[in-house]
Amino acid sequence: MEAIDSAIDPLRDFAKSSVRLVQRCHKPDRKEFTKVAVRTAIGFVVMGFVGFFVKLVFIPINNIIVGSS
Repeated sequence: MEAIDSAIDPLRDFAKSSVRLVQRCHKPDRKEFTKVAVRTAIGFVVMGFVGFFVKLVFIPINNIIVGSS
């Protein structure tokens, strides 16, 4: 019986925490959604530029190291 309780207790705690989380969640209003969407878009653009510039820098370096035939 003790082994069963030790296996069930973490699941019960997880279920309680999950219910509490779902009860506290709310649908974002337009202002909050816009703020999150803009920040996400800025993150995508920044990561795109970082990737572009890394590629831009390392292609010539790779050609120098490997050498073109």
